[in-house]
Amino acid sequence: MSQKSNFYITTTLPYVNASPHIGFAMEIIRADAIARSQRLQGKNVFFNTGTDEHGVKIAQKAKELGVTSQELVDQNSQKYRELLKTLNINNDAFIRTTDEHHKKAAQAFWVKCLNAGFIEKKEYTGLYCAGCELFKAGRDLEDGKCPIHPNMTLEEISEENYFFKYSKFADGLLELYSQKDFVIPEFRLNEIKNQIKDGLEDFSISRVKEKMPWGIPVPGDSDQVMYVWFDALVNYISTLGWPDNMDKFDTFWNHDVSTIVQICGKDNLRQQSAMWQAMLLSVGVPASSHIIVNGFITVNGQKMSKSLGNVIDPVQIVGQFGVDALRYFVIRELSPYEDGDFDLDRFKEAYNANLANGIGNLTNRILKMAQDNISKDDVELSDTLPQDYLEKMNEFNIHRASEIAWHHVSTLDKHIQETEPFKLIKTNEVAGKKVIKELVERLYVIAKMIEPFMPETSAKMVEAISNHQKPETALFERI
Repeated sequence: MSQKSNFYITTTLPYVNASPHIGFAMEIIRADAIARSQRLQGKNVFFNTGTDEHGVKIAQKAKELGVTSQELVDQNSQKYRELLKTLNINNDAFIRTTDEHHKKAAQAFWVKCLNAGFIEKKEYTGLYCAGCELFKAGRDLEDGKCPIHPNMTLEEISEENYFFKYSKFADGLLELYSQKDFVIPEFRLNEIKNQIKDGLEDFSISRVKEKMPWGIPVPGDSDQVMYVWFDALVNYISTLGWPDNMDKFDTFWNHDVSTIVQICGKDNLRQQSAMWQAMLLSVGVPASSHIIVNGFITVNGQKMSKSLGNVIDPVQIVGQFGVDALRYFVIRELSPYEDGDFDLDRFKEAYNANLANGIGNLTNRILKMAQDNISKDDVELSDTLPQDYLEKMNEFNIHRASEIAWHHVSTLDKHIQETEPFKLIKTNEVAGKKVIKELVERLYVIAKMIEPFMPETSAKMVEAISNHQKPETALFERI
């Protein structure tokens, strides 16, 4: 997509009123794969993630547990930090919206937006979903309920708040959406276009402090705190040092030299691709380059829910099967943009077929033949990757790129079956050695192709190939 030298990617910030689950693990793994692929191509990459720590859900949960809101966010934010290590995520920043720099940046953004004439204070009555931390219009509801949190009762709130003049930005947003691949996939782009064409309503960006004290104070009004969405969205630029460290900001949030990518779930489509973009337009900061929208993860066909007892803990999956098995599954086996189902039996089948019997067995067979029959000096390794693979990675279609990588795995396995080098070398040593040499060289390319998806496995394969011997233990033990 872009030949620019710098690359910025950010996930959404998960809300820390609960422990991390498989849905966020999928988002952060996919973002990590994209970041790693850009680094492999020589880009100067900045990869941001972190935690969203203000709002009514935090205050309510802290009260329920008998702790302060700060104590709760400190505890839960640490769980997300630990998850990044567990998932082998190579991020450059971990921002918390309770960080002092972020709070000052959010207030500076507010002041710029206010001075530009896009914030006003007025009385408002509306239905509020505490789960989304959003006011809901009638068109947002299904049978009078929030479709994302149908088990939660909407609260009718009447109070004087500050509002962002969202209604002023319909034309500007539609102009953004005319850019190629601004929102990926295309059907999500069409979805947000239709929302904009239906008309925009100004949205509340503050709450009365007396009713909801856990938030960043509104500049110049001690009786109000910032609405969590307005506060949290600013993290995408505050993590780059805005508005103090403009050198860093100009390096990564500058369309002339950098590609700016945000990855989110489908429930964040409006916030990321419309609300945040309008906020950026309001203060004269360039828009993002691409918004990548994932589907949800279901479990055995059902939405994950504590009440159903079907919430998948990614840490447990990694403990049982290894980090690269989980990374492989959420990248290749789950739909990239639609909802994908996490079924443990299917997970095990994919593990055995494509990891243990697939790339693991292939690596072992080829390196055993190489170790026994050819010299290390016979092999010429190249880091050049297939063009179709690179094209898909640069379109951020990591699912398709992984399919290409595994096509190379199956093709190489088929080549072994057809040439039978273990037999050929006994009757024609020169021809047999030539086939084995080619197998090792092609295996090395596969190892480099899977590096963004499965970095541990890639490193083990590269080391084994470099040492000219099969791995001491299987890459993936069959289960």
